[in-house]
Amino acid sequence: MKIKLPDRTRRLACRALALPLFLAAAGPRALADTGGAQALERRVKAAFLYKFLGYAEFPAHAFADPGGPLTIAVVGSDDMAAELARIATGRAVAGRPIAVRQVGMHEAPPPVHLLFVAGSDAERAGRVLRAAPGAFLTVTECDGGLRYGSVINFRIIDERVRFDVSLDAAEKKNVKLSSRLLTVANRVQKGGS
Repeated sequence: MKIKLPDRTRRLACRALALPLFLAAAGPRALADTGGAQALERRVKAAFLYKFLGYAEFPAHAFADPGGPLTIAVVGSDDMAAELARIATGRAVAGRPIAVRQVGMHEAPPPVHLLFVAGSDAERAGRVLRAAPGAFLTVTECDGGLRYGSVINFRIIDERVRFDVSLDAAEKKNVKLSSRLLTVANRVQKGGS
């Protein structure tokens, strides 16, 4: 189900996500100039992950301390954790600092606000998501990630980083996603479809 919003809202959402979208649209020449497709893809995804925090409303019980940080955990990619830490250094979202943690492949992810499971292995992503009931906003990058319970799943479409959203998974995790985020999603899935 695709959600339609007024033009003004769509313009605001597009501006808010301009950096990741610009990087995603940069094309093959930019890929060669910046050290390769994988490095650019990682930077674009890291920028999206950082931005997702600003478009998600977490339940009050998600914070032990009223001024506590927003915590991101990354499973399966030291490079992504390092890129996210670089982006988040000295920045805040909704007045909260951001803490980035690298989680080992065989560790149970701790309760976090955003959990990113790197890699294309859908079965592994599913296992990690099942082992992380305390994660609120879960993001994957594998084929069929939404089927495994991910709230957001990255996809590469026409050499661009895009993402799909599962409203059902967000509701189960008690996370409210901004309509501005949904406007720029590739696909918004409601219910089990």
